[in-house]
Amino acid sequence: MDAGAMEERTREQPAGVASGARAYHHHCGDQPLLGCTLDAHFRAVVAAHGAREALVSRHQDLRLTYAELDARVEELARGLLALGIERGGRIGMWSTDHAEWVELQLASARVGTVLVNVNPASRIPELRHALGAARVQALFLEPAFRSSRFADMIAELCPEVRRSAPFRSAEFPELSHLVVFDPAASTRTARPAPGFETWPEVLERGRGLAPDAVPRRSAALDPDDPVNIQFTSGTTGLPKPVVLTHHNLLNNAWFSGEVLGFGPDDRLCTPVPFYHCFGMVLSTLLCLARGATLVIPAAHFDARATLDAIEAERCTAVHGVPTMFIAALEELAAHPRDLVCLRTGIMAGAPCPPELVRRVIEELGCREILIGYGQTEASPVTHLTRRDDPLARRVGTVGTSLPYQEVKVVAPGTGERLAFGEVGEVCFRGWHVMRGYYGMPEATSKAIDEAGWLHSGDLGALDPDGNLRITGRLKDMIVRGGEKIYPADVEAAFHQHPALAEIAVFGLPHPTLGEEVAAWVRLRKDARVAPEELRAWARARMAHFKVPRHVWVVEEFPMTVTGKLQRFRMRESSEAWLRASPLAAGGRS
Repeated sequence: MDAGAMEERTREQPAGVASGARAYHHHCGDQPLLGCTLDAHFRAVVAAHGAREALVSRHQDLRLTYAELDARVEELARGLLALGIERGGRIGMWSTDHAEWVELQLASARVGTVLVNVNPASRIPELRHALGAARVQALFLEPAFRSSRFADMIAELCPEVRRSAPFRSAEFPELSHLVVFDPAASTRTARPAPGFETWPEVLERGRGLAPDAVPRRSAALDPDDPVNIQFTSGTTGLPKPVVLTHHNLLNNAWFSGEVLGFGPDDRLCTPVPFYHCFGMVLSTLLCLARGATLVIPAAHFDARATLDAIEAERCTAVHGVPTMFIAALEELAAHPRDLVCLRTGIMAGAPCPPELVRRVIEELGCREILIGYGQTEASPVTHLTRRDDPLARRVGTVGTSLPYQEVKVVAPGTGERLAFGEVGEVCFRGWHVMRGYYGMPEATSKAIDEAGWLHSGDLGALDPDGNLRITGRLKDMIVRGGEKIYPADVEAAFHQHPALAEIAVFGLPHPTLGEEVAAWVRLRKDARVAPEELRAWARARMAHFKVPRHVWVVEEFPMTVTGKLQRFRMRESSEAWLRASPLAAGGRS
């Protein structure tokens, strides 16, 4: 059966779905949910695979077996107890991707503290928000990375650290420990100021504890305990602190690995940042839950380092957001490599253009690449395509939900459940939904309704087999003269243009139509095409009201660290350009 026939079959109603049925789906799995803590599961994996390689950090020249990683985690867990952090206490990690990130993640789970992920791109205002919103009690940080002077920023925010120890902050009364580590040589970490502590000093503190101190704490933990606070992406407004439990994260990692077909022989190259749910759950926890090997190619995304790691470490999988895969394809074209080892991976974190998916399969050789969808509040995966899905489904949808999750599509504003195939707001319910926003009960009640449904803010349509098609964010939908336009549809059409590397579509105010369509585009290397040529090309391929009235050719897009487009910044810049010169070259055409 060809892909077109398969796609037609997926639109047929399965047995038991009545004509005119509303858009709702859930399914059971072949395995039950895991009912233990992250640490209990990790210990079982160590017992089964202790001699296998667990972690390879190439930029640190470090390799650890499961037994070696477990020993480091135990030592650090003792240090955390010695700091006096109680069960449910909050420990921040402000760093790029290193082995220490993984060690702290596991050690924190072992002693029942809550790991707070702090964005390494944060500057002082964002850091102030994160420390205050999550009420962080201890902050681990690397002193600096490139232009980010982490230690200097924390000293500016908390000048008390420049004085003698012990450290106490007037602005953050609960923050009592600032711990620095050197990823290049953690045993020789220097103290940037008197109030800082060092990673080796924390380890030394733990050596004085009773041998059963960590096991006694671990035995008291519950799978429903909070274990992590992650912040929402912050594409607009202040990021909100999302509280996630052992049960949330372990099952999300486990079932995502099940869909990938991941096992102990797999090796995952992960260039995505650990502070984000994609890196922390779908990379570190997914590997460690399945007994696989986690390969860190670099501290921060680098296309060359990523491809080098896949080739040298014979990685079977690679994860990334679409912009990372675009950069990897460009690097591969310039410097070919032997990547025959690649089998699978996940592309997620932002809309995945169909043409890009095809290129990853054909050019990168990642034949089983899966498309993932979800959000931080859902810990994070709700949907994944499947390895045996036909190409049409893999490029046209985000697949079906993970086991034991519910999904429905409702009319924005009214909450009325829509019919299959109709576009509306996507909602989730199940074991993966967050505990809530930390210290924000009103925001939590707005996100999760009285029936337990998490309202995603995303627009999509569900078919009777449970396949979900995402059309964009509710706030990004463009209404032009009464016509609803979804940026993802316009972007997908433009990705057929041979000169285009990336495109972002958004709405701009119009005095009579309400909104009009605008686009920023980035061209492929050495490509040359004028905005009017792009508009003329589009007019032959889409309805007239979808064709962007304004097109700007740019070098880069404003994005979050995880590759999500910040369309509000594009709107602001575009409106400023139009105010300055409505007919400026490269703008309106």
